Amino acid sequence: MITKEQVLDALRNVEEPDLKKDLVTLNMIEDIKIEGSRIEFTVVLTTPACPLKELIANACRNAIAHFISADAEVQINMTSRVTHQKNQLADNIKNIIVVASGKGGVGKSTVAANLSIGLAKKGAKVGLIDADIYGPSMPIMFGLEDAKPAAIQTADGKTRIEPVEKYGVKLLSIGFFTDPEQPIPWRGPMASNAIRQLFNDADWGDLDYLVVDLPPGTGDIHITLTQNYPVAGAVIVTTPQNVALSDAKKGIGMFLMETINVPLLGVVENMSYFTPAELPDNKYYIFGKGGGQTLAEKFKAPFLGEIPLVKSISDAGDKGEPVILNEGNPMSAAFIEVAERVAQQVSIQNAKGRQVGVS
Repeated sequence: MITKEQVLDALRNVEEPDLKKDLVTLNMIEDIKIEGSRIEFTVVLTTPACPLKELIANACRNAIAHFISADAEVQINMTSRVTHQKNQLADNIKNIIVVASGKGGVGKSTVAANLSIGLAKKGAKVGLIDADIYGPSMPIMFGLEDAKPAAIQTADGKTRIEPVEKYGVKLLSIGFFTDPEQPIPWRGPMASNAIRQLFNDADWGDLDYLVVDLPPGTGDIHITLTQNYPVAGAVIVTTPQNVALSDAKKGIGMFLMETINVPLLGVVENMSYFTPAELPDNKYYIFGKGGGQTLAEKFKAPFLGEIPLVKSISDAGDKGEPVILNEGNPMSAAFIEVAERVAQQVSIQNAKGRQVGVS
């Protein structure tokens, strides 16, 4: 007779590759059921966007075959409970991810939009704040130029803003409340107060990840956000040119300052290379090669991926249909991979940082 204890003992030999502990110690094994030679159990991952899902499942099957019986019929159910740290913003928002760049024009908002949708496509509950006060672009990228968020009465009797939901993402942007034809000449304190309202006065519901598209540079909004809200980590977007890399270093340096101390989740290199449609196997490194990788290595941070210079990416954003929605497009797969790696890094930071909670 196969026992539950035998199954647990076997699975103690399966290590979670990122967290460097076995699945049983991490309380990732639940609902063990045994009927003769049939074994069924659930593996609880730290994120639905886990890129190592199949690797872990195969390791579990191998452990059962090696330590119990090669003839055992194994049914593995995969689920997830997104981890968070105890100083989260509120019980309903688990992880805040900021997307930043040292300078404008590197595709930061494109990465933020596709990252948010990618996390949602993997099954996470996702919100997105367009915190680029002076140049909000998310209403265009999501095809929501005419959207007007409603004010709703919540159970606690307060009036709150209801985020606009599209593509599985709850979205708020200052662009929803201003004339798109008019500039926004706000001083720093006014801009910072607007950001606080997008955070505090909205009915976000339950979120696994709240992605924040920051303005370029290192200004008032960055300081307000990082000093008032518990940010799980920062994603830095750059292009391969030396000018962009130099500015990106300053952005990274700000997050690593002792008074701010935001973990670096990794670097995304946008516009990495150009591949002509008629020469799909050719890569032309127009702006230089390997700059993002070198930047990540300098700061001992993960390199999250290369996004090529492809017109379909910008066209998709201009149409309000981010390219990640087109599952037949190779660029969609590239952004899904970035989303998985970001979620992976959030789980790692939660595990090795301050005490982790799960809910």
